[in-house]
Amino acid sequence: MIRLPPPGPHIPPTGPVSRGSAPIRHALLVFPGFPLMAFSAVMEPLRAANLLAGRPVYDWVVVTDDAEPLRASNGLRIEPDHGAATAPDADRIIVCSGGDAENLKAGRALSWIRRQIRMGASVGAVADAAFFLARAGLLDSYACTLHWTSQPAFREAFPEIDMRPDLFVIDRDRFTSSGGIGALDMMLALISADCGAELARAVAEWFVHSPLRRDADRQRMLLRLRTGVRDEMVLSAIAAMEQALEEPVEIRMLAARMGVSADRLERAFQRETGLSPSAYLRRLRLKHAADLLTHSSSQIDAVALSCGFVSASSFSRAFRLEFGCTPRQMRARRAPTPPMRH
Repeated sequence: MIRLPPPGPHIPPTGPVSRGSAPIRHALLVFPGFPLMAFSAVMEPLRAANLLAGRPVYDWVVVTDDAEPLRASNGLRIEPDHGAATAPDADRIIVCSGGDAENLKAGRALSWIRRQIRMGASVGAVADAAFFLARAGLLDSYACTLHWTSQPAFREAFPEIDMRPDLFVIDRDRFTSSGGIGALDMMLALISADCGAELARAVAEWFVHSPLRRDADRQRMLLRLRTGVRDEMVLSAIAAMEQALEEPVEIRMLAARMGVSADRLERAFQRETGLSPSAYLRRLRLKHAADLLTHSSSQIDAVALSCGFVSASSFSRAFRLEFGCTPRQMRARRAPTPPMRH
């Protein structure tokens, strides 16, 4: 039998805690195929906060739309505590769904969420669940984020919503994260607001996690994780490219704006990615196109133009070379975007 060492001295909550001394209740609304990592990154910090605070600062329930068991994206089966029709009141509702969030229809769950909002609950989402909230109008006039693969389609579907490429966004009584480790950072920020920074730091240390980062640091970390690139100059160039996927980009001008020569930028890209800057940009645009085809209803010709291709035929040839299928075939599948070939 292995005995874990004690967590150390209890850290009493010092921030504002709702409902007097009662725990802050979180309801995790999950849908089939939800990402287990994001789900755990929401729940486990609450458990650790209770342990380190020495009392139940938080409690939580798991809710599904119809009270039926369901499976996570990795096949793990879970039993919910409640269906939406009988779910209890909550201080916070966190929606956790998989890659089909833009197509979810859950009338019972939405009715329950709207009722809880009227009673003062705040509402959030992890991974792609921001789609679910946005389609219900629950992110109108709020900033948000979601998984980076779904951001292009989200921008197109909801151009009026302030979608930000951050690990997480907390905007008044709405909070969203990009999923995975971003959900843990978001929960640490919420714990800090509820109970003070000291408890949040202790929870981060409990999970051997870096302290809360500044927004710029979070964005840089997310870009580094997505690309696998370590060189800061190349990361800066990629960030600039991603902001201009639908605009003409001259690599020489990009290098000049960064204060480096085009040759130096070329060498750095080859070293880090095995591609020239132009080839990397083309691959980014094709990946952007694949995301739009998978998660939006845009016409294929419109997708081609928005990704910098002058004709549908040239777009189709480049797309087939990159992904092994035509744009029309990918649209027919409506499946998660395949990885780019190396």
